[in-house]
Amino acid sequence: MTEWRETTLGDVLTLQRGFDLPARNRIDGPYPIVSSSGITGHHAIAKVEPPGVVIGRYGSLGSVHWLTEPYWPHNTALWVKDFQGNDPRFTSYLLRTISHDGSAAAAVPGVNRNHLHALPLRVPDVRVQRRIAAVLSAFDELIAINERRIELLEDVARSLYREWFVRFRFPGAMQVELVDSEVGRIPAAWPVESLGSLCSFIGAGNTPRRSDPTNWENGTVDWFTTGELRDRPLATSTEHVASKPSLRLFEPPMILMAIYGSPTVGRLGWVTHTCSCNQAALALRARKAPAAQEWLWHLLVSLRPRFNAMAQGAAQQNISKEKVANTFVAVPPSEILSRFAERAGPLRALSHELHAENARLAATRDLLLPRLVTGRLDISDVDLGGLLPEAIAA
Repeated sequence: MTEWRETTLGDVLTLQRGFDLPARNRIDGPYPIVSSSGITGHHAIAKVEPPGVVIGRYGSLGSVHWLTEPYWPHNTALWVKDFQGNDPRFTSYLLRTISHDGSAAAAVPGVNRNHLHALPLRVPDVRVQRRIAAVLSAFDELIAINERRIELLEDVARSLYREWFVRFRFPGAMQVELVDSEVGRIPAAWPVESLGSLCSFIGAGNTPRRSDPTNWENGTVDWFTTGELRDRPLATSTEHVASKPSLRLFEPPMILMAIYGSPTVGRLGWVTHTCSCNQAALALRARKAPAAQEWLWHLLVSLRPRFNAMAQGAAQQNISKEKVANTFVAVPPSEILSRFAERAGPLRALSHELHAENARLAATRDLLLPRLVTGRLDISDVDLGGLLPEAIAA
């Protein structure tokens, strides 16, 4: 078993405050701007060369971001200026264990880097650091590969939707005349209907009372917030609520749409299992499900600019259920909807499988991470099966 030494975070790495970059000074370019919440834009100039590790600076110690390209760390974050001879990838995982340690974070008012530098911890030698990083990064690389596959699948489905329902190049389109309507030029046989008439259900979620612990303790139902709606399948949530008669449940096939919050209005989530959500989201189900549900998903994505234009509110933009329900669109015939579902449905099903696989990979990684980084699980002499170059594995 390898030796672990008692030290402080400041003896492992040196944190530095990020650089100011007002919006008026930003010039679009290839280099990511990394703030407390991650990449928030791009700039023509990079301040730091990779490898890079950036963490949140305000509140509790925020999420940790790993960079493999030149970047600009924003002043809302801290970045690692000096790894002091330690493995950079290992330090990114090490910082994740600190961010998840409530007692350590609570003891750091405003996440002052001097307080962080003083935090006590244990680290192994660099050889073991690299072995730990290799195991954990293998999970992250698999997740990244799946994310790229998901993007490709979604790009194909979006392209098919645009071809059939925006350019009107669907099967048999050559025999169909285009006519003027209140929603623009559409095929002659397609009626114009409201979303309210197209959906068998449009309703908002609800929030069980926080003051009642029985609503949240040992809850088994995934409860989503609008911040978790990212145009993806809703696999798992960070919060769970107890199943009670007062809880509004949503079951597949169902689509959740954010109707509150400036950056989130119009964002979607595809319900893959029974779940619930807060009142800032609407749930929608097409009457001709499941064939029409696939089309409805892409339709709602295409309607986002219109929803954003209808949103109101000084502090937080929002759009009402009534405005969503009274939005009019051209409705394709059932035959076209079914043929679209036959083409796009398998793409979405595979995308959902990959999302579920990523959730399992992330859960396994997060289970291993604190055990490996703190030395509770020793892999100093474990055969890593080619995860490391021979010189490092020896």
